[in-house]
Amino acid sequence: MNFFFSELSVEIDWSKRPRSRDKELEGISLGGRPDGLLADKLVEVRLLGRSARWVLIHIEVQAQRDVRLARRVYDYNYRIKKEYAQPVISLALLADEAPKWRPDVYRSLLLGTGTIFYFAAAKLLDYASRTNELLASRNPFALLTLAHLRTQQAGHDADRLFAAKWEITELLYQRAWSRTRIIEMFKVINWMMVLPAACQQRYWQAVLKLEKEKKMQWISPLEQSFMDKGREEGMKEGVVSVLERQLTRRFGPLSKTTRARLARASVAQLEAWSDALPESQSLKEFFSA
Repeated sequence: MNFFFSELSVEIDWSKRPRSRDKELEGISLGGRPDGLLADKLVEVRLLGRSARWVLIHIEVQAQRDVRLARRVYDYNYRIKKEYAQPVISLALLADEAPKWRPDVYRSLLLGTGTIFYFAAAKLLDYASRTNELLASRNPFALLTLAHLRTQQAGHDADRLFAAKWEITELLYQRAWSRTRIIEMFKVINWMMVLPAACQQRYWQAVLKLEKEKKMQWISPLEQSFMDKGREEGMKEGVVSVLERQLTRRFGPLSKTTRARLARASVAQLEAWSDALPESQSLKEFFSA
């Protein structure tokens, strides 16, 4: 909130601990049926001022251009508000590569009846020309934004991605953060900036050399192996999550059997199914790919 939505963050009383509502939301059948709608992040915070009250902040993270995003944010806002009977502030974090795509309003009008729904949006691509600002900031999301942009810019060039990941790593070691935060940042950066196995091994060797030079030891070989394993598992979980949401929107609520089949599949199989989804007219056709 401080980094991407600073004008809204100053309205929040951060002395009151925010309450995560993610887990509660997962168990709620919004609209009376389990249709797969799930906000990326739902947090309860208290506002400042005379009208101080608890409100819900719903954050939707979107990695690719999607013409249905504004309608989806509106649906989430309405249905979360109905479920909790609390004001809901909806925000979108756009991580796509389309400069002109900037959704921040949903409009619907038919025969004199209409809806106009506004929401705030922040676009990571806007920071591509603000590298110096990202480098100077001590906010951890500045470094993660830089990592995201560098990953986009590298594309499929392994050497360029290695150089970018090493740049981010050196910056990480320059921050006066706690070991706990450093480890967490390493995990996220390792997940975002996925290198081929040979490059990843070279990366860890460089990290150990840097730690020796600086007389630090933040990342042990055991932690490295856990991070690599966690990255692979995280990638699979991410693909499964996206597929579940896409299939639900396309074919309706998924059975436990279907979800279990997705969970058991290999990454290669999941990628094949992802490629087949746009042309599939049924779940049977989808799983036959």
